[in-house]
Amino acid sequence: MFSFSNRSITDILFWVTRKKWLITSFGLCFLFFYLPSPEGLSSNGHRTLIIVIIALILIVSETIPLPAVAILILIMQVILSLDTADGVASSFMSDAVFFIMGSLMMAVAIVYQGLDKRLAIGIVNITGNKTSRIVLGFVAVSAFLSSFIGEHTVSAMMLPVALAIIRNSGQQVNKSSNLSTLLLFSIAYGCAMGSIGTPSGGGRNAIMIGYLSEFGLANISYVDWMKHTFPILIIEIPLAALILWYTFTPKQKILDSAIRKIKVEVANEGKLSDNQWISIFIFLFIFFCWVFLSPLLGLGIIALFGVFLYLSFGLIDWKEISGSTNWGVILLFGAAISLGIQMKETGAALWVAETAISNLEYVFKDLFIVRWFISVLFTGLLTNLISSAATVAVLGPIVLDMGGDPIIIGIATSIASSFSYLTIVASPTCMIIYSTGIIRSGDYLKAGWKLFLISNIILIVVSYFYWPLLI
Repeated sequence: MFSFSNRSITDILFWVTRKKWLITSFGLCFLFFYLPSPEGLSSNGHRTLIIVIIALILIVSETIPLPAVAILILIMQVILSLDTADGVASSFMSDAVFFIMGSLMMAVAIVYQGLDKRLAIGIVNITGNKTSRIVLGFVAVSAFLSSFIGEHTVSAMMLPVALAIIRNSGQQVNKSSNLSTLLLFSIAYGCAMGSIGTPSGGGRNAIMIGYLSEFGLANISYVDWMKHTFPILIIEIPLAALILWYTFTPKQKILDSAIRKIKVEVANEGKLSDNQWISIFIFLFIFFCWVFLSPLLGLGIIALFGVFLYLSFGLIDWKEISGSTNWGVILLFGAAISLGIQMKETGAALWVAETAISNLEYVFKDLFIVRWFISVLFTGLLTNLISSAATVAVLGPIVLDMGGDPIIIGIATSIASSFSYLTIVASPTCMIIYSTGIIRSGDYLKAGWKLFLISNIILIVVSYFYWPLLI
């Protein structure tokens, strides 16, 4: 017979208290599993949504480490017979995962060569040493660059710069603080906003332009797109900086000492060494490959090639890369992509969209309100669960079939899919800053909901009053 001491009972109760959300999530899993599938939703789609609910509960509550959540997502796909083990593995190891892996490794190499400090000095020379101006500069630079070369590339380039400033301000790079959180979110949110600027800012933009053309609704040029989107971007940049500043107001209002330390370190190092020049050339080479060759080779393969070059030239050793790369983030991002694929292939994403539309039509009775609710608000929420490209791919045909001006509805849907501010898995940029170990999952909601609300309001106002003037 088993006997339990008071200490054992206390330990068990303590564990149950700490893991209540884990227990709750599994309880909901069993409950939903034995409930009949809703009308119009396949059994596989039903099971996929079960995994989504459990994953969201565990990610938000942080009751278990996030890499454990990623592992659970992969395991449940097989246990619930959504896919075979080989199929799950195939969906996990996508080019997007390779990009996250490669960009994080390249960031380690850049820091190892001391180039992060030199980049930081270059930006600070423009913004000055006031923290508020540096934040505005980070948001603006990230947003502008990501409009033309993609948010993935820019976030990978800017991360070492932020870490250099954080490290020299006296903050630990693996410990959360308002200053560190502020600087990292200025990169992530700046990149997310900037991706709307041009058709080349993100895959979602190209998908929507393709839909408009294939359906015979409109042909949108590069300049036409910019006319619609850049006013929104210009408005959002200072507002985003303000929201972040007042949400994560740091004690250090002036980073004079940090900037001075960086300048002293750079001065002591003297001129760029041969290895640093080689590192710069490799990064620029990879950067241009991202811009011009990614449609052919993929962002991930190009990033891994960059890692290969850094290792081959002896600019960093594998032990350093392996020890400094956040493998848990890579695991979580891969699992999120795999789950997003399941949502699309099983019809779960489409069922959620169609259900939302039918319910909204019943409530509001006004197609105009429903149309804007789906294309703006619902799109913005869905993009925080699956990738922005998948969101546009699923919702694009639906919103374009709802009537109204196809250009306005189409571009609005694409822009709303960039409002990836609420979750860790919302975008690669959110994952990249989380990889530092500084950001907590709850931090995304602190500023994210404010920026999400403001972004939706700006989009609705601009699209209603300004866009019709362009037609």
